[in-house]
Formats: sequence, C-alpha cells, structure tokens
Amino acid sequence: MSAARYRRFLKLCEEWPRDESKKGRDLGTFLRQRVTHAFREGENTQLSDPEKCDQIYESLARINTNVYRERFPRTRDTSFTGVTVEECRMLLATGNMQQMDEEKEGLWKTLTERFSTKQDVTPEKAPENK
Repeated sequence: MSAARYRRFLKLCEEWPRDESKKGRDLGTFLRQRVTHAFREGENTQLSDPEKCDQIYESLARINTNVYRERFPRTRDTSFTGVTVEECRMLLATGNMQQMDEEKEGLWKTLTERFSTKQDVTPEKAPENK
C-alpha cells in the first residue's frame, strides 16, 4: 500500500507548479523535498502513520486543484492594501527580496553609524591644576 501512496505523491509533485521567481522559497520545491525525505526508500518505505499520510495528500490535492478557490470566490483580485496579484508576485520575487535586504542593511548601517559613540576618538585630558 505504501507504493501506491508514493506514486500518488509523485504524481502530485509533477502537477504542482513551480514558481521560478522564488528560487529556494517555492512551495512546489519544498513539497518535492518533503516527499523525497518522507519516502527515502521509494516504494519500499514503511510509513508509521498511513492515515495521516492520506490526510496530508488529500489536503495538498485539494489545494492543487483549487477546490477552495472555487468554493469561496473572491470579489476582487486585490488585498486589503489594494495591491494586485501581479504587484505581489513582483515584490515577492527572489531578486526583489535580496534588493530589499541590501537596502535594509544599508539603512541599518547608516543608523548605527549615526547614533553610535565614536570609540576611536579619545577624550582630551583636562589640564591639571597646580
């Protein structure tokens, strides 16, 4: 029975889309890694909890076939901020995320330099009273 579960997960992995704009953060890639990890021995893998495995498969299959998207259609294709789907995809692309991280780092560096005490400057000695 484990062989059938393994084949179902492989078929699901083939159907699950990959988002090339999110390298290393893509849900399809993550799913493939988890299936590989869970079924280390391929069709010969012995599962400790087959019922839970079936539940996970059914949940992922419902997401992949857009069951909930069709059951609960959206009235608009924007979020509460008014950002469209395409704008969200552009903002969440790996290249943009790296650029934003670099900008954050630059801002943080600027702030720490501005507000840090200068440790390399030593205070002048006060003249001694004789």
